[in-house]
Amino acid sequence: MLIELQIQDFAIIDRLHLRFEQGFNVLTGETGAGKSIIIDALGTLRGERVDATFVRAGATRARIEGVFSLDDCPQLIPLLIQYDLLDEGDDQLILTREISAESGRSVARVNGRAVNSATLREIGSRLIDIHGQHEGQSLFNPRTHLDLLDRFGELLPLRQRVADQLAALRRVQAQLADLRAGEARRQARIEELQLLREDVIAAKIKPGEEEELLRERSIVQNAARIATLAEDAYRALYGGEGGRGGRPATEAMALAVSALNELSRFDDRAEPIARQAAELHYLLEDLVVALRRYRSNLEVDPHRLDAIEDRLTVLRNLQRKYGVDLATLIERAANAEHEIEQLSNSASQIAALEQQEQVLLDELARCAGELSQQRKRVGEELSRQISIAMNDLAMPNIRFAVQFTWEDDPDGPLIHDRRLACDRTGVDRVEFLISPNPGEPLKPLARIASGGESARLLLALKSILSQVDDVPTLVFDEIDVGVGGRAGHVVGQKLWFISQRHQVLCITHLPQVAAFAHAHYHIRKEVVDGRTRTSVERLSPEQRIDEIAAMLDGTPGDHSRANARQILERAQAWKLHRQAELTQS
Repeated sequence: MLIELQIQDFAIIDRLHLRFEQGFNVLTGETGAGKSIIIDALGTLRGERVDATFVRAGATRARIEGVFSLDDCPQLIPLLIQYDLLDEGDDQLILTREISAESGRSVARVNGRAVNSATLREIGSRLIDIHGQHEGQSLFNPRTHLDLLDRFGELLPLRQRVADQLAALRRVQAQLADLRAGEARRQARIEELQLLREDVIAAKIKPGEEEELLRERSIVQNAARIATLAEDAYRALYGGEGGRGGRPATEAMALAVSALNELSRFDDRAEPIARQAAELHYLLEDLVVALRRYRSNLEVDPHRLDAIEDRLTVLRNLQRKYGVDLATLIERAANAEHEIEQLSNSASQIAALEQQEQVLLDELARCAGELSQQRKRVGEELSRQISIAMNDLAMPNIRFAVQFTWEDDPDGPLIHDRRLACDRTGVDRVEFLISPNPGEPLKPLARIASGGESARLLLALKSILSQVDDVPTLVFDEIDVGVGGRAGHVVGQKLWFISQRHQVLCITHLPQVAAFAHAHYHIRKEVVDGRTRTSVERLSPEQRIDEIAAMLDGTPGDHSRANARQILERAQAWKLHRQAELTQS
């Protein structure tokens, strides 16, 4: 739920700090006091578009911050972990949006970490849902009707099964299309693989061969210099007159060892030096042996260089031809036989995939058919509950129905002897229909519902869907417009009922609605030092009586206060009775 909301330099709000309660929170005040600005501020935390006009005149930036509890929103935690926005032990979430007055651009943060607008929308829309009188983008949009129906009937898991089945079918159909359409490409690929395999076999390429040839070429090209260097090193260590006319190193080292051994007999402090000299002498003798062996193996065939160059030319021509290095070429040749076999057996592959396609199509038909049947049952129950709710809201003559239509598709699943078009949501096309007056036929909701009708229909839907809605905080902006006092009492009841499962924030002009709230906030606009500002105050029980009296009669008086008390008492009595019923059930 939304715990705190801080707004700074946003529209006509200079600085505002609100703490909301769990349950039903109501905001009231004069028209133009800034109630809808608070809703706009919440909208920014949902990722809605902003610009420089949102920033208070004279300020450099606007800042909105919302603190949310995660206790009632466990389904959001995996998403936060996915984006690395949740530290271990965190039980709160802080959304922040800053808007620049100069550029109109905004910066969004989640728990102090910068995020893009898409991530903010994904997170914010799972925390707050905002509903107003003109809910055209959702209730009036037939595309949303299927989602509402499936959420009400708890059919989303079955719908996901249909989506998974369809995805599996599409994968198989894509493979089939490739196999059927790619016969010429397939034959060309087989010839390409055969040529590659023949070239590699004919060339007798070995792993690491090119590196070995380059090393050998370097030796052959520098054979004379290598032999001279090896001979000089050998003579310096052992042979002839030693390095630069002196003794060979082994002979000099032997003399040093002998002298140090004799020295250590006179002074035992020289013993470690003598041992170290002896070890060096042994190492020199080993080095002489290794160098002698290396020198004796330096037999270089002068014609070998031509053979090396010819072999390197063969290898490099192959690399240029196929555009890869030798290691990749060897790997491709090793896999070529398997790929040739697969491509050559395309007929059997097509037959196997066609059989798999039919199995998946039959399973999709079964699953989508079951979903369609369940939707019809759920649609009837939703219509029944909507009719009851609309009757409660003083619109007893409204008829509501869910219309189902289907489109034919010769390649679709066979359901009730018809092959139907199917997408990730199934085969059904759903639209809500209403008839507002007796004797009138049912027509699409978007065409004939008035503002007041749509507001009450939305409230009826929300009160019904609240049991399966995952969004913890629901905001209703003057949803009671066009509703009278008697129906307003029922609107308050519906909102209170929704608040048993969600936190509700509601802007209202009806005292009958405000009376059902757990927490009541009054919004006022005032002029301070020549500047207009909005302030919000949480009302005490006595202040609440005055506010409801003012909503009834403009100016609180004894009579309006008495009426306000009666409205509050009646609402409280109803809430206690309903709470007892909910506890027992």
